[in-house]
Amino acid sequence: MQSTNPMIDGVSRLMTEAAGAADGVRREAETLFHSQLQRFLAEQDLVPREEFEAVQAMAEKALAEVAALKEEIETLKKG
Repeated sequence: MQSTNPMIDGVSRLMTEAAGAADGVRREAETLFHSQLQRFLAEQDLVPREEFEAVQAMAEKALAEVAALKEEIETLKKG
């Protein structure tokens, strides 16, 4: 909606352009932050959750086997 006052129209147009520019800067900052974060994570020595959970399950199984073998050794020592 245009007013009859050209000064108000100019200020309105300027504010609209400023909002558009601010949105562009925000999107650019988000893109830059996202790419920096991706690069940082790629450089770290991280493992995927699936691999971590698989190794964790293997460790739990090994600890259970060790406990069972200790019990068996104690039983053999007594008998």
